[in-house]
Amino acid sequence: MTPNHPEPVYHATGDFMYRRYVESRIREALDDTPVVLIVGPRRCGKTTTARSVARHTGVYLTLDDQTTLDVAKADPVGFVRGLDRAVIDEVQRVPELFLAIKRSVDEDPRPGRFLLTGSANVMTLPRVADSLAGRMETIRMLPLARGEVEGRAPGFLEALFAGSLQAPAHQFLGSDLTDVVLAGGFPESLARPTESRRQAWARAYLDSVLTRDLRDISDIERLTDLPRFVRLLAAHAAQLVNYTQIGSAVGVTHKTAQRYVRLLEQIFLIKTVEPWHTSRLKRVVKTPKLHFLDTGLLAAAQGLSASGVRTRRREFGAVLECFVHAELLKLAGASQRAYAAYHFRDHQQKEVDVVLERDDGAIAGVEVKASATVGPGDFAGLRRLAEAAGERFTFGGLLYDGNTVVPAGQDLAAIPLSCLWS
Repeated sequence: MTPNHPEPVYHATGDFMYRRYVESRIREALDDTPVVLIVGPRRCGKTTTARSVARHTGVYLTLDDQTTLDVAKADPVGFVRGLDRAVIDEVQRVPELFLAIKRSVDEDPRPGRFLLTGSANVMTLPRVADSLAGRMETIRMLPLARGEVEGRAPGFLEALFAGSLQAPAHQFLGSDLTDVVLAGGFPESLARPTESRRQAWARAYLDSVLTRDLRDISDIERLTDLPRFVRLLAAHAAQLVNYTQIGSAVGVTHKTAQRYVRLLEQIFLIKTVEPWHTSRLKRVVKTPKLHFLDTGLLAAAQGLSASGVRTRRREFGAVLECFVHAELLKLAGASQRAYAAYHFRDHQQKEVDVVLERDDGAIAGVEVKASATVGPGDFAGLRRLAEAAGERFTFGGLLYDGNTVVPAGQDLAAIPLSCLWS
C-alpha cells in the first residue's frame, strides 16, 4: 500500500455501496500509469468504483449517454482533445477512442490521466490490443465477492498456499449456504428482497446483455439464438466444453458455437478454463472447462431455485463449483501477486476442480463438494495433483458444507466453504 493510500476498511456504505477489493489496485495504478481500464460485466459496480476513486478530479463522461456517444463516434480525437483528467464510462462502445487516447498520453504521459471502464473485454479486439501497450493497466472487476458483502478483507489465498486455514466463527451452512450461492454477486440483484425478485432481475439482465453489449463488439447475426444457447451452456456449466455437441443442439456449427462462447467470454458472462498439465504427466485431458462467472445468472438460466436444490443436487453441485471458481478469481484480482486458474483431470478421471498457480510457480488445488461429509476417496484428485506437481505443490483443500477443518494427510484438508470469505 502506498503512503498516500492507507489500507481501506472493508464495509458496506450507503445504498448498496460496497468497498471493492480491487479499489486499492486501481488507486495504485493511477499513481504511476497514464491510463487505467476497469473491465467487467455490466452492472457489477465499475462505474460506482471509478467515480469514487476519481472523486474531485477530472470530468466524468459516459458513452451510455446518446449525445456523448454520438460526439465520440463522430470525432474521437476532438472528443479526447483538451481533457486533462477524465473518467470515460463504457469505452467499448467507441473503440476508436483508444487511438485518440494514445495520442493524448503520448503528448502528456502524466499518471492517472484517464480512468476507463468497459463492459466488454475490448483488449481482445485487434484494432485496440496494441494501441496502448505500455501506457495502460487493465484491472478486472467481477460481481461482488462474498467477502465484500460481509465486509471482510481478503485472506483466503494466502492462507491456502500457507496451509494455515482455520474454521471461521460465523459460517453459512445448509440452506443458508444455498441461498448465498444462488443469489450471486450483482449489487442490484442482492438488493432485491426475495429470491423470485432476484431471478426476475437476472432474467432481465441476461436479455439486455445478450443484445446490447454484444452489438457493441460484434456484428453477430441471429442474436435470437443466444438466449437458447446460454440456457444450453447453463446446463453444461462446470463440465468440459464440447462445441460440436453444444452447437448441434441449437442448430449451429462447431465453429459458430466456439465463436458464440468467445463472445460470451468477452462480456464476462462465462469463462473457459484451460487444463493444467506438466511434463510429469504423459496423459491428461486437454479440453477446457466451462464456468459461469455469476451464479445468480446461472441459477436463473437453469431455472434453479432454493426449493429445487433438494431434488436437483447435481445441478447445484455444478453451480457451487462455478461459485467457488468465481470467488477465487475475485480474490486473485485483489492480490498483489498474480494467480492463474486451471482445472485438472488425468486419463484415470482423477480430477481437481480448480488448480491455482502462483507467479512463483507454487501450486494449490481446490476441490468442491456440495455435501456436509467427506471421505478418503474425495481426495484422490488432490493426491494425484500433488504427485504431478511435486515440490511445487503447497496445499490441497476440499471445500465442503461443513464447519470444521479436517486434516486428510500431508498438505491436504477438508475446509468449510465459509473460509472463502472469513
